[in-house]
Amino acid sequence: MIQGQSPLRRGGAALLLVVSLAGCSRPVDGVPTAGPAVEPVGSAEELEALVVPDVPSGLPRLADDHLEPPAGPKRLEDIAGYSDDPAREREVLEDYGYRYGWERFWGEGSGPVTGVFVDQFESRAGAGAYAEDLARNDAERYRGMLRENSPHLPGGCWMLTVDDSEPDVGLSGPAAFVWCGHGVFSVSVTSVSDSVDAAEEEVRAVLAEQLDRLPPG
Repeated sequence: MIQGQSPLRRGGAALLLVVSLAGCSRPVDGVPTAGPAVEPVGSAEELEALVVPDVPSGLPRLADDHLEPPAGPKRLEDIAGYSDDPAREREVLEDYGYRYGWERFWGEGSGPVTGVFVDQFESRAGAGAYAEDLARNDAERYRGMLRENSPHLPGGCWMLTVDDSEPDVGLSGPAAFVWCGHGVFSVSVTSVSDSVDAAEEEVRAVLAEQLDRLPPG
C-alpha cells in the first residue's frame, strides 16, 4: 500500500479497489420492503460514531487526513468526484438516493490493508441496489469469484474473492470484498491480506461487528 493514498473508491489509487458507478445506470425499482421505523442518522458526522473503531487483524488505523483524498465523511459530491465523469456519476448517485457516508482504513507499509465504507440512502431499495451494483462492477473489474448469499453472511450480501494470479487488476495481494444492504445503509468491507482465506476471515468478522453497530435493518 502506498502511504498517503486511500486505496478504495479513489480514482487513480488502484492498489486495492477503484469504484466507478458511471457504468451502473439501472434504476432503483421495486417497492421498499416494510421494516421497523428507524430514525435515520442525521449527518455524515453522526455516522462516524457507528463505524467500527478497529479490526480483528489488529492492523493500525490510518489517519483520515493522512490519506489523499482524505477518508472520513463523504458527501455525494465527494463520491461523484472520484469518477472520470463526475456529472454523470452524480446523476447515478441521486437515482440511488445517496445521502452521505463514512470511510475508514487500517494498514501499515506495503502489507495487508482493510477498509470499511458505510453509506446512507433515502430508502432500503436504494441502499440494496447500490450494494449489488458495486459488487457486480467490481467482479467484472477484478475477474474474481462473486457469490450472493455466501455462507456465514447475512442474506442479500455479496462476496468477491480475488487471488493474486490475475495480472493487471491493481491488487497488492489476495483479496476479499463484501457488500450488504442493511436497511437504508450500504455496508462494504474490503481486505487485502496474505491469503484469500485470511482476507475472507477479516471481512466476515468486520462486517458482523459493523452491522451490529447500525440501527436495525
